[in-house]
Amino acid sequence: MSDTEPQINRTEARAPVKVIALSIVGLWIAYFLLITARGAVVGLEMQNELLWRRAVVCIAGGGITVLLWMFLRMFDAKSLAFKVGIAIIAAVPASLAIAQINTMIFAPIEDEVRQKIGEQRGLTIRRDESGNLLLDIPGQGTEGGSRRDAGDPSSPGPASIVIEPAPTAADYWRRLTDLALSRYFLLLAWAALYLAIVAGARARAAERRGERFRTAAKAAELRSLRYQVNPHFLFNTLNSLSSLVMTGKADRAEEMIQSLSRFYRHSLADDSTGDVSLEDEIDLQEHYLEIESVRFPERLKVRVDLPRDLAQLKVPGMILQPLVENSVKYGVSASAQPVTISIVAREEYGRLVIRVSDNGPGVPTGHSGGFGIGLANVRDRLEARFGQEATITSGQSIDGYETELRLPMVKHG
Repeated sequence: MSDTEPQINRTEARAPVKVIALSIVGLWIAYFLLITARGAVVGLEMQNELLWRRAVVCIAGGGITVLLWMFLRMFDAKSLAFKVGIAIIAAVPASLAIAQINTMIFAPIEDEVRQKIGEQRGLTIRRDESGNLLLDIPGQGTEGGSRRDAGDPSSPGPASIVIEPAPTAADYWRRLTDLALSRYFLLLAWAALYLAIVAGARARAAERRGERFRTAAKAAELRSLRYQVNPHFLFNTLNSLSSLVMTGKADRAEEMIQSLSRFYRHSLADDSTGDVSLEDEIDLQEHYLEIESVRFPERLKVRVDLPRDLAQLKVPGMILQPLVENSVKYGVSASAQPVTISIVAREEYGRLVIRVSDNGPGVPTGHSGGFGIGLANVRDRLEARFGQEATITSGQSIDGYETELRLPMVKHG
């Protein structure tokens, strides 16, 4: 594996930034709406004052959640158990920070809210210089253990009851911890969502890598099968060329060389695993048959029937080569009479049907070595390319031998 591949794989496994951003925004918008709805239900006063302060806290909470995400993403490649442990720990300072911001934002308005509630009930709630929260009870003296407010100690006045002592440092941290707990579980819920998103991204990245590996393996299989095509063709052609030169048939030898050149220029120009148009595939077979016609000038006849509307349909490159070669080897070469090799294409019930046939003697009984290899090659390539959507049938016909391919109608390679 190259040095760059692990880096590419890690990048693929990253959760999309857009998805993470939407999850954070959605989390704090939902929190804002729920808290606002709760305030409306319980009838909290000064909703306008509370609203903008609550919005500030939510914006700050979103920012802290972003920082939490930037920290957690450093451990994306670690095990799930490790990431869960990191999230549990990292959410603690994050929730304390949000609770501190919440305290700072709402502290100036807390006493005002208490005073409003007291006024509605005809009571006075205030803080003294020491920070104690007092409740003034009108018309009460010093009896009953109550104490007067600042003023003349000898004159009767409203009694003041301490309902909340001035907060100590311990009280401050107790309240901060109480606020942080609810934010802590909120952040843990988001962290769980984030880990799920990361797991999904890693699963999709693994699936894409697997698909690339399957595609590469399939391409290698197709390439291997295609390179098996016509293993003896060049050998036979060179032998024929040698015979033509030795017998002084220079013109026919030159014609054969030109045909051979056109054939290989055509066949080697295409992607060895890709599809070609049916028109090009049949044209390639005609080049091949031109070469063979130099060997069998009197015996080899060719007939091609390709409807124009089927010419641009896609088929695997050189898929017809083994079939045409079999017709030459077992039809033309084995016969003393003229043999016609036919390549016919048609459409039947939404399928492309290609028939390669000859009116030669067919395959001799018990002699299927090279013939069987050629058919197996075509069958394997069709299965690798189309799966169960393509079929091949072959056998003796009334006047010779034929092989028929039924393929999907592929208009784009």
